[in-house]
Amino acid sequence: MPILPDYQIIYNWDGAPHGYSPAPQSQADFLENVYAPLEGTQVGALFWNVGGQGSRWPSDVLDFIGQERERPYPSANAYNGTENILQMYDRGEDPQQALIARGHELGLDVYASIRMNDNHFGGAQVSDLGALYKAHRVEALRSEHPEWVLGDRTSEWFALSWNMAVPEIRQRRLSHVEEVCRRYDWDGVELDWQRHAFHFPDHEGYRLRYLLTDLQRAIRRMTEALGKERGRPVYLAARVSGSLEMCRHIGYDIPAWIEEGLVDVLIPSGNAVTDASVDVAGFVRLCGGTDVAVYPGFDSNLPDPFVGPEEQDEKDRLRTKAIASRYHRAAASGIYVFNWHANRDSKRPLLTTIGLPDTLAAEDKIFAATHRYIQREGAWRGAFRIDRMYGQVPVDLLQTLTGEGPTITLEIADDFDAHKPTLVQLRLRVNEWTNGDAVQVTWDEEQLASPQIDYCRLDNPSPAGGAFLPPPRWRDIGEVSSAVWLSWDLTDSGVTPGEHEVQIAVRERNPHVGAALTLTDVELVVRY
Repeated sequence: MPILPDYQIIYNWDGAPHGYSPAPQSQADFLENVYAPLEGTQVGALFWNVGGQGSRWPSDVLDFIGQERERPYPSANAYNGTENILQMYDRGEDPQQALIARGHELGLDVYASIRMNDNHFGGAQVSDLGALYKAHRVEALRSEHPEWVLGDRTSEWFALSWNMAVPEIRQRRLSHVEEVCRRYDWDGVELDWQRHAFHFPDHEGYRLRYLLTDLQRAIRRMTEALGKERGRPVYLAARVSGSLEMCRHIGYDIPAWIEEGLVDVLIPSGNAVTDASVDVAGFVRLCGGTDVAVYPGFDSNLPDPFVGPEEQDEKDRLRTKAIASRYHRAAASGIYVFNWHANRDSKRPLLTTIGLPDTLAAEDKIFAATHRYIQREGAWRGAFRIDRMYGQVPVDLLQTLTGEGPTITLEIADDFDAHKPTLVQLRLRVNEWTNGDAVQVTWDEEQLASPQIDYCRLDNPSPAGGAFLPPPRWRDIGEVSSAVWLSWDLTDSGVTPGEHEVQIAVRERNPHVGAALTLTDVELVVRY
């Protein structure tokens, strides 16, 4: 197998820069929008999404997005994004070719990223296919063969996902990947299985995993043959689920892929939004003794309801740095970021630090328990059910027979002997708290003293609304809310790198309140 370069950070662009300028967009503006966030950072490779359901160039396999010119665009955004591509072709320019050339000038490898089963149909059902085709929302093949989609055999939101058990669909995907690879001089290709990870009827993935392995094998043989023709390797990356258990459930036979050498880069990550509990150590162990690199993935954001007390952007940066440092400690090859829509400056504080353990070492962080998040209604309902399997919060705090409560594990990556922090603070957020409530909290089985109690206030309202915070407006004049932060100063307690256990048990509960106490957040705040 070829040995992958050290990329530090892999940056996935979904093609959005085509819509970042008014039509007509010049090729120079397009390239500036793509590469401005990456220049002078730790990014070593750009993964460029070559399209979702359709193709961004005249294709022999997929419908060309140019068909939309036959009718008015549904929105100004759709007009700008599509026309900017089409008018480049009208001028005799090829944006993919220019993208690869500019990336190579900057010293970056450039991969084609292919979404293997993209579903952005807004929860549409099989009965909607005819109308969607007329509106140019789905390609002709999906409309002509409704029996080839999953329908009511999977999560409602993903009813129009292809059923990968259909031979014609797998052959079509192979043909598309080969066309993409042969048309342009990419350094590699990413098979994005996670956008979106609904490939088989529910509960069939494990038994039918050999079919995805067969497709992965066929693509690998193609890239190896192409590499021999070109005299240099065509690397093959695969974005898969964040846990080996869920990979088996979905249909990714990762041990077989590694044993057969069917992949150069494994990218364990969430199906939707960031999964902060990727089992990096498990993937690294599985790849031991091989040249397969492991780049755990971030998505656009964490799905937790925002609860402060820091400003939202700051807290997102602090948590991202903590997650990345944990992944490095578990021997990740580097970091992969997806949907990080950015200009030259907006993500630079992260893109210049999270690629290496050394640049993260003395950075402020928040190590936090992973939320188990389930979207049951509304947009993307069901999308998260295959992610964050090991989410530890939120959890109701109920009195038990033995007096024990839930145990939350925090993995701390920082070495406080090497870099002395000015603050190490344990904090727990508890909902439905009143005077008269009491809990016992232990850190690594040692009981902590009484906490500092701070009520959550209006200065950081949560978009999640009343489920996690009381309604806004009145709290700016009140002295109380239904949620509190319980905190302890652990700065001088000798916290070491590794896993630490926090247990919280109810000792007294206000008998006049019917709602349970709920532990929503467990965090270790580190400031340097």
